[in-house]
Amino acid sequence: MRLFANRDYRRLFSAQIIALFGTGLATVALGLLAYDLAGPSAGAVLGTALTIKMVMYVVIAPIAAAYVDRLPRRTLLTALDAVRAVVVLALPFVTEVWHIYLLVGLLQAASAAFTPTFQAVIPDIVTEESAYVRALSASQVASTMESLLSPVLAAVALAFLSFDRLFLGTSAGFLLSALLVLSTRIPEARPSTHTRVWDRATAGIRTFLRTPRLRGIMALNLAVAAAGSIVVVNTVNYVRDELGGSQSAVAWMLAASGGGTLLAALALPRVLDRVAARTVMVTGAGILVGGTAAAVTLVAAGLTTWTGTAIVWALIGIGMALVITPTGKVLRASVEPNAIPGAFAAQFSLSHLAWLITYPIAGLLGTNVGFAAAWSALAALAGAGAIGALLLWPRHDGRGAATGPVAPVPGGRPADRSTLSKAA
Repeated sequence: MRLFANRDYRRLFSAQIIALFGTGLATVALGLLAYDLAGPSAGAVLGTALTIKMVMYVVIAPIAAAYVDRLPRRTLLTALDAVRAVVVLALPFVTEVWHIYLLVGLLQAASAAFTPTFQAVIPDIVTEESAYVRALSASQVASTMESLLSPVLAAVALAFLSFDRLFLGTSAGFLLSALLVLSTRIPEARPSTHTRVWDRATAGIRTFLRTPRLRGIMALNLAVAAAGSIVVVNTVNYVRDELGGSQSAVAWMLAASGGGTLLAALALPRVLDRVAARTVMVTGAGILVGGTAAAVTLVAAGLTTWTGTAIVWALIGIGMALVITPTGKVLRASVEPNAIPGAFAAQFSLSHLAWLITYPIAGLLGTNVGFAAAWSALAALAGAGAIGALLLWPRHDGRGAATGPVAPVPGGRPADRSTLSKAA
């Protein structure tokens, strides 16, 4: 495959995979650490920690994107990996809940700067359009494989090790990622057309607000976050307290959701060649609404079973993949090349803004009121996101490009007709 014949992309992609698996192990370990320190209140602790993560992503990512064309990107990525390695290494030694909050804040501040910088590098290394689309798909498959395999690896490791040892694997992953980034030739960034920091930081968000299909993606972000929060925040307490499962069982249940995501992501590249991205993504939102409604039914009707929970978790994973996987292609078709970093940074921030809303609901409301009430609220938000996408994203957006004029994308350059039609 020509994409992986590209030495620099191959090394950068390897760095992403290693860091992703390290992060996946840390996610499982963090949930178990919260349970070890807080017991029945683990959901509230984990929800608060993840809320801190979202605040960092929403605030720092646009600022990082604003300066991404002015800083040596290879040095920056390497330094951020090193920071994450050191912070994760400290997590096993915490003895108070507030220690978790502080270290998670530092860890996610580094991650919030890393991700938009990393995303902005890929189109400068993979310059051919078709190869770039494949690079986006490969990146998504890597993310979904992490969501499947990291919990499985964690489950196997937990059979022999205590959960705090998982943080060591995460730290080693970040260090290896840093070495791979350091060995990659990364060209200097294209200069932004905006001169003021505020303009650069908000350019991508303004593009989202004035582009119909991107406003639809904003609504879909809410559906993804609402359903995903049930899995990410509540799995630990639900499996340990409601199902009476072990630490390994928590990891296996997370793997059920990751398995659904992986299966859908692997099938999607061929589907997207024949079906409009809007259709696929709205269908995914509908599945997420169904998944959250099924989760509410499980707890409200007292149908708590291992099989039923695994099926619902897998369903949520499938819906998330259907929404997330085509997003990069739609963004690519909606902006001109030098606006791609800003668009990806804006999606990064806006998607995490949705998680910032849903994490506290899953964590705090789930702990204080119960799963039924919290999941009902999240199901309502998922429904609002799905309906919002249908209303905000026109059905024939880009479909008339072959017979009529193509509207200019933000920045004034007409979008490519074939690309826009496929994206819509």
